[in-house]
Amino acid sequence: MNYVAVKPTLLHWAQKRSGQSVQNLYKKFPKLKLWETGEAKPTLKQLEKFAKTVHTPIGYLFLDKPPVERIPIPDFRKMPNMGQMNLSPDLLDTLYICQRRQDWYRDYMRSMKEESLDFIGSVRPLASNIIKTAENIRKVLNFSIEKRNELTTWTSALRLFIEQANSVGILVMVNGIVGNNTHRKLNPKEFRGFALSDSLAPLIFINGADTKAAQMFTIAHELAHLWINQTGVSDAQALIIPDHEIESWCNKVAAELLVPLNLIRQLYGNTIKKLDLSDEVQRLAKHFKVSSLVILRRIYDMKKLTAKEFSKQYEIELKKLKVIQKKNKGGGDFFLTLGVRVSPRFTRALVSHTLEGHTSFRESFQLLGIKKMSTFKKAGKSVGVKV
Repeated sequence: MNYVAVKPTLLHWAQKRSGQSVQNLYKKFPKLKLWETGEAKPTLKQLEKFAKTVHTPIGYLFLDKPPVERIPIPDFRKMPNMGQMNLSPDLLDTLYICQRRQDWYRDYMRSMKEESLDFIGSVRPLASNIIKTAENIRKVLNFSIEKRNELTTWTSALRLFIEQANSVGILVMVNGIVGNNTHRKLNPKEFRGFALSDSLAPLIFINGADTKAAQMFTIAHELAHLWINQTGVSDAQALIIPDHEIESWCNKVAAELLVPLNLIRQLYGNTIKKLDLSDEVQRLAKHFKVSSLVILRRIYDMKKLTAKEFSKQYEIELKKLKVIQKKNKGGGDFFLTLGVRVSPRFTRALVSHTLEGHTSFRESFQLLGIKKMSTFKKAGKSVGVKV
């Protein structure tokens, strides 16, 4: 057998990086303790299995010391009075997958001689008027208040929001796991979404493990990023982040996009008692077809709540929504889910291009995160491609 030398510090680093418990890894690798103390060495096959289990490139385990990993796009996740946020292999792998998809789609758009999207980078951050920017996004996406009022629920509005963004050329991908690996669930506490700005292939990724309520605001926030041509990963809560000017600006645009301040001022019951706040929030949420979190944010923007009151009410409402989402959680149809995970626009282009012989099936399978031809065919049919 071929045994390989690996430094204990690298094994510890890989375990901590993966977020998995030491106890679980000891069960999977009975000799791991001996590898860590240097009393034994793993075989190359054993080390490859370990690397795969902790989602770490095996080459990292042959370095002299753990590498310093940095996210390859601007990181806007720092919150006030906090240091650097976590950087897990789940976030990195998700980002790399989306970058590969964006690269492919950009080349595809060039081959089709498609023109650049004029709304990408159409405004300047901070200098631009928040209300006018929100109005422009709403107009481009055809996501008006009137159109939303025709829908029955705000989850229907969320679905429409995603569809409208895809229809104008934005690749919106919503996924709560890494690729199609159900054992690697994304953590909303680490990130809520990111935007990869590009004039031909703009991409928005939304952490599907987050509440549906939070996803609505995150999409609006990431759209604001595209309008200023700003790539970055976000922790886009409906909160003001004073030490990040761009994030604060994007949050304000997102709130205005979903609930125009002048309109909610007209509808808000100024004479209601504080004890009736919850009922008023639900009434307005139903009217605007958005989550109660966004309504709370706008009531705060109207200065009807102090920062302390807003923070308290936000946490209360967030807990309610998490309970509701947990009760309504279901598996759904895999192929319909796949279309959302990868973006129907992207899936349609990739499947068609592959069937025409311009993209290899191997590359197509990798980009879709699938392994079987039957899955490829069903994915194509789910987005209207005859396979």
